[in-house]
Amino acid sequence: MAETGHECMRTHYSKEITPELNGEEIIIQGWIHEIRDLGGIVFLLLRDRDGITQVTAPSKKVEGELFKQIQGLKKESVITVRGIVQESAKAPGGVEIIPIMIRVLNESKLPLPLDTTEKVRAEIDTRLDSRFLDLRKHNVSSIFKIKSRMLHSVRMFFEKNGYIEINTPKLVASATEGGTELFPITYFEREAFLGQSPQLYKQMMMSSGFDKVYEIAPIFRAEEHDTLRHLNEAISIDLEAAFCNHEDVMVLLEQMVVNALKDVKEHCTQELETLGVDLEVPELPFERVSYDDAVDLVNSKGVAMHHGEDLSRAAEKALGEIKDGYYFITQWPTDIKPFYVMHSDEDPAKSCAFDLMYRDLEVSSGAKRVHLHDILVEKIKNKGLNPDSFNRYLAAFEYGMPPHAGWGLGAERFTMCITGVHNIRETVLFPRDRRRLTP
Repeated sequence: MAETGHECMRTHYSKEITPELNGEEIIIQGWIHEIRDLGGIVFLLLRDRDGITQVTAPSKKVEGELFKQIQGLKKESVITVRGIVQESAKAPGGVEIIPIMIRVLNESKLPLPLDTTEKVRAEIDTRLDSRFLDLRKHNVSSIFKIKSRMLHSVRMFFEKNGYIEINTPKLVASATEGGTELFPITYFEREAFLGQSPQLYKQMMMSSGFDKVYEIAPIFRAEEHDTLRHLNEAISIDLEAAFCNHEDVMVLLEQMVVNALKDVKEHCTQELETLGVDLEVPELPFERVSYDDAVDLVNSKGVAMHHGEDLSRAAEKALGEIKDGYYFITQWPTDIKPFYVMHSDEDPAKSCAFDLMYRDLEVSSGAKRVHLHDILVEKIKNKGLNPDSFNRYLAAFEYGMPPHAGWGLGAERFTMCITGVHNIRETVLFPRDRRRLTP
């Protein structure tokens, strides 16, 4: 029967149990990963957040009632084990626990909807339907420990460089970038939308005098994609800085990426090893490839791409076959970029916009922004949009808006780059795509 109390508190996680503790009494807690009953001896593998500990119960060393209890335990039940650490070359980590007491905190129902031993590869939909079980697997949880470390590193990088964290609305009255990929919602007596980007709010903050801001928050895109790299809810890492241009924020972006990779490589060695990833930290600066050169490279691989087009999936794959690692695509055509992107003074047909790519995956996009009110209004009109719909945004440009630039980086796509997973759903606890709204 499961215990309702919690008298025994954990003294160690699995990774903290080393041969140096030989002979000491400790308490561990977690889930029963596997049980192997060999008659005169029972091996129980207990899994916690950090790894697996072997509990070894020989019938000659363990009291009779306890031995019978262990034989009757169910896989994935939650237990507390109090026992003596004993060195064992064959056990995980070189140690095993000889149990003195075992308490069942919660018994698991059987059969399980999902195998948790990593021996059986289930389909992604099966895994996501029982995500709470899927996350118990260390090869899955490792992805999120790495993602957590990356986000921590990013935030510390921003703070070190004098950026102020902001929180912008996710309920908006109209399209924030003039697009149609919006999720409508009922907002009391009128219609509103889920924000697709903090872009306009970031720019308004440049008029506030904050100078340098960042935000790490959800974005929502009503795109009908059903690919391995698109989600309808994602985490965007956004930055905006005043009194600088696109080249300045490109340098900051590549520095942040390298800093995060170094941090993960240093602090997530166990998780990277679990995933079989030998993480490479690239040299700075990243290569800059002009849009014109990118078109030529795509065509050189036999993939048709005309000047003025955005990158198709086939074009991205072609570039990925040529470029290995991180690189920027710069000088995009002005016509295919949003209204808030500044054009080049030397050639107005080219913009001050850039994309950061990792092989064939777009990870980030950014630009120098238009900071002059009249030019911004004209660009809004040229996109077929009504400036009146942006009056609150435009007001910030009439009372002293400094030159500014910024970018947004997809946290999930960056996690894909680090971990080597090929499906972006692997990097989200509970993904939201065009078919999935639960769990």
